[in-house]
Amino acid sequence: MNDLAAASPWNLSVAPMMDWTDRHCRYFHRLLSPRARLYTEMVTSAALVRGKQLRLLEHSQQEHPLALQLGGSEPHELAQAARFGAEAGYDEINLNVGCPSDRVQSGRFGACLMREPALVADCVKAMRDAVSVPVTVKCRIGVDDQDAYADLQQFTGLMLEAGVGVLVVHARKAWLKGLSPKENREVPPLDYERVYRLKREFPQLVVVINGGITTVAQVRAHLTRLDGVMLGRAAYHDPYLLAQLEHALHGEPLPDRDSVLQRLRPYVEAELARGTALKHISRHLLGLYQGEPGARAFRRTLSEGAHLPGAGWALLEQAMAPCAAAA
Repeated sequence: MNDLAAASPWNLSVAPMMDWTDRHCRYFHRLLSPRARLYTEMVTSAALVRGKQLRLLEHSQQEHPLALQLGGSEPHELAQAARFGAEAGYDEINLNVGCPSDRVQSGRFGACLMREPALVADCVKAMRDAVSVPVTVKCRIGVDDQDAYADLQQFTGLMLEAGVGVLVVHARKAWLKGLSPKENREVPPLDYERVYRLKREFPQLVVVINGGITTVAQVRAHLTRLDGVMLGRAAYHDPYLLAQLEHALHGEPLPDRDSVLQRLRPYVEAELARGTALKHISRHLLGLYQGEPGARAFRRTLSEGAHLPGAGWALLEQAMAPCAAAA
C-alpha cells in the first residue's frame, strides 16, 4: 500500500446503497470498522429543500466519518441541501453522478449527468460555496456510447476546475436504456486500468475506486495504485470483511462476531424503546456469520422472527446460539 493511500481519509469506504445503508446499517458497520468512511443512501435535494424531509438526515454521532450523498441537478437547490447536510454534522457531501435507474434519470440526476459535465461543475461550485466540508463526486467511467477515455478525462478536468478534490469512480460504464440497475452493476465490464490511468494523469486528485471488489487481497492491490477503495455489496452481504480489512490495513485486532453483536445490544435496546421494530435493524445483520458454522440457522432465526410482535434482543441471543456452539 502506498503512503498516500495509507494516510488518506478515503482509503476505505462503504458505498451509498439504496434501501441498504440506512442509519441502522451504518451503526453496525461502524462497530466492525472504526475508520471506514460511511455513506448514506442517496437523498434527493428536492426531498430536503422542497419536501422539507430533514428527518432523512438523522444519524448517530458514532457513525462518523460520515458522508451524505445527494442526488439532484439544480445548483441552487443542491447548495441548500448541502447546507442542511453540513449543519446536520455530515463530514462530506457527495454528489451522485453514477446511478443509472429510470427513477433517477427521470429526475435528471445520477449517471445521465455524465453527459452534462458543465452542469455538474456548476452544481459542485454552488455546493462548495455553500459549505466548508469537502464536496465530492461519485461517477461511472462512461455512459451509453459516451465511452471514450477522453470523455472521462474531460469530465475529470471540469470537476477539478470546479474544486473537487475527491472523485469516486465506479469502474463500469452505465447503460441508461436496456439494462436494469442490477444489470448495470454486473453486465458492463470492469475497467480498472482506466481508473488507474486517471490517477496517473490527475495525481493531485484523490481517486477512489468502486466496483467488483470483494476481498482483502483486491483492496490491497488497488491501494498500491490509488488513494482509496469503496466497497459495495461485498461489505453488505459479508460485513465481517470490514473487520478483516481494519486488521489488514491498520493492525486492528480482529473482533469475534459474537462480541460485535454484544456491542450492538445497547443500540438495539434503545431503538426498540423508541418504537423501532427489530426487523429494521436485524435485516442488516444477516451476513455477519457468512461462511461460518451456524450461519444458516442465524439467518433463519432472524428472518422468521424479527417481524413478529414483541421481537427483541432475546431473538438475537437465540440466533447467535448455534454459532457460539459451533465455535
